[in-house]
Amino acid sequence: MEKAVDQNLSRLFADLDTGVLLDLGIILAVAAVLIVSTQKALPWLANRLRGRRRYLLLALVPLLRLIIIVGAFLFMVPKIIEPSFQNMVAVLGSLGLALGFALKDYASSLVAGIVAIGEAPYRNGDWVEIDGIYGEVTHVGMRALSLVTPDDNLVTIPHLKLWSGAISNANNGSPQLQCTADFHLHPAHDAAGVLAALQDVALTSPYLAFDQPIAVVAQEQPWGTRYRLRAYPIDARQQFRFTTDLTVRGKAELRRLGITFAASSTAPDPEPTAG
Repeated sequence: MEKAVDQNLSRLFADLDTGVLLDLGIILAVAAVLIVSTQKALPWLANRLRGRRRYLLLALVPLLRLIIIVGAFLFMVPKIIEPSFQNMVAVLGSLGLALGFALKDYASSLVAGIVAIGEAPYRNGDWVEIDGIYGEVTHVGMRALSLVTPDDNLVTIPHLKLWSGAISNANNGSPQLQCTADFHLHPAHDAAGVLAALQDVALTSPYLAFDQPIAVVAQEQPWGTRYRLRAYPIDARQQFRFTTDLTVRGKAELRRLGITFAASSTAPDPEPTAG
């Protein structure tokens, strides 16, 4: 029986002589150089572009890495294993079974990573919110993605979240990203004047993308009226400067018009005094 097992193994694997080992080393070296080159060259070039071309170039990074890895694997397998149908079925079946039991979550993240590259719920350069974490996607790996938050924190999130959680994408591969500035006003005011003033505030912002719409939405609340000024900056990375500009200049313009802001009515009750 041991002889039969040895014979099966000998039929499964090819002879690993010096030439085969040299070929494997060359394949690995070429794949590593190509991956490192694309991960450094494409983001460097993309950061010197603007608009949609920057996002399209950044989105190529994970796709090219996946192509390189799959290509290297396809070149290496025939050199290690005798290329027969039975051998390939046996090896791939054993590999899948081992990954399924030993690395279930990791394998699930890898599969989700491949799905993420295909379906593109997020790409490099997108601003997304996952599990309450908001930031710009800077890297989409095979197992996880990396994003940088507005506080400049690098957060790594496994693609496994794709199966179980909602993913909010603010710009979805586009340079256009809607920003909102909130204003809470006392109910006694001229609503038409407020709408016109906030429209002018948006139109005079140096960050405004003029080819995108501007909207002012009003909503009555028990404490007053909430206005939401919605507009688009020229570049998604300007969103916080744009929102700050709208808020500061909008507040100044409303005060100039003599409009009173709503006061909070949620102050805590005074503590009882002893006596």
